[in-house]
Amino acid sequence: MDLFEYQARDVFEKHGVPVLAGAVATTPADARAAAEQIGQKSGGVTVVKAQVKTGGRGKAGGVKVAKTADEAEQYAEQILGMDIKGHTVKTVMIAQGARIAEEYYFSILLDRANRTYLAMCSKEGGMDIEQLAVERPEALARIAVDPNVGIDDAKADEIFDAAGFPDADRAALTDVMKKLWVVYRDEDATLVEVNPLVKTEDGAIVALDGKVSIDGNSEFRHPEHEAFVDHSKTDPLEVLAIEKGLNYVKLDGNVGIIGNGAGLVMSTLDVVAYAGEEFTGGAAKPANFLDIGGGANAEVMANGLDVIFEDAQVKAVFVNVFGGITACDAVANGIVQAYEILKGHGKDPKPLVVRLDGNNAELGRQILDEAGLPKLERVDTMDGAARRVAELAAAAS
Repeated sequence: MDLFEYQARDVFEKHGVPVLAGAVATTPADARAAAEQIGQKSGGVTVVKAQVKTGGRGKAGGVKVAKTADEAEQYAEQILGMDIKGHTVKTVMIAQGARIAEEYYFSILLDRANRTYLAMCSKEGGMDIEQLAVERPEALARIAVDPNVGIDDAKADEIFDAAGFPDADRAALTDVMKKLWVVYRDEDATLVEVNPLVKTEDGAIVALDGKVSIDGNSEFRHPEHEAFVDHSKTDPLEVLAIEKGLNYVKLDGNVGIIGNGAGLVMSTLDVVAYAGEEFTGGAAKPANFLDIGGGANAEVMANGLDVIFEDAQVKAVFVNVFGGITACDAVANGIVQAYEILKGHGKDPKPLVVRLDGNNAELGRQILDEAGLPKLERVDTMDGAARRVAELAAAAS
């Protein structure tokens, strides 16, 4: 999960990284009020910064220096609603102005290729680091960081030596780098980046901008990270699936898909897409990825169908299960339960094609046959089921 800049700033402040005052605003009037308060600390100067999860804000006109609260209001009016690389600006941060003497770059990231962490640092911050890495790679120090040690005084010295920093500012920079390492470690981040990390005219080292990406696999350790989720960018069905504990991804097709195991679900996506092209001329495509997992019970199966039935784009559903830990009779009972839930919501079921194989497959098929569920068809082969669900989806579209 990528954080907005204002969220990264708050995380930095939480761990003692020096930052300047900042506040968020969603209207020009709010921006003016924030600038009146924050500007008192910097001679009336504030910076209005678009809050979007992409780079290039400055070049796109999404970062403006305001000398008065009136200007901050005007700039906020210009920036709010702006499109920056496909991201609509809904929030701006009003940040305290700073008198900058030097701009540096620093980041810690996960180096997957070498299975370690990597610190990158340069005396030339403020510009596109990708451009610097290509045009002048010698200006960007790259130092491996042992996860068991992190960034201590010795590692900081190694980074500074590689980046060519003078001795004068090393003590202050070392303190900041060590704190940024704590951010990376304690927040279970995969990226912590500061560009620019500045030295002000009075000699202070301050993180003026920040990017933080958090490993979603660590959410069980960080319930507080839920506050960072931007649900306005999340499909409502994905939000519903998250609430139900489902592994669900919304796609743009019309065939709902449920399977047990990521590999089987991915294969099901492929066979449905192929069947859609071959037998319907592309009129049927996968509408989602939904993996109920290897140990799913009837309730999980019911929750999965309930989410897919909520998708207005879905015209037919394919349940493809190979019984293992999840026995086919449990899947069948889940389907029956899902129909009861759907009926309770006052909704009619959509055409449903079910293929069961493996553990207790015969019992599962028997349960479905005896239930007599409307619009449900059983097909014994994966390819045959894919063709049938494609036909049903195309006919209903």
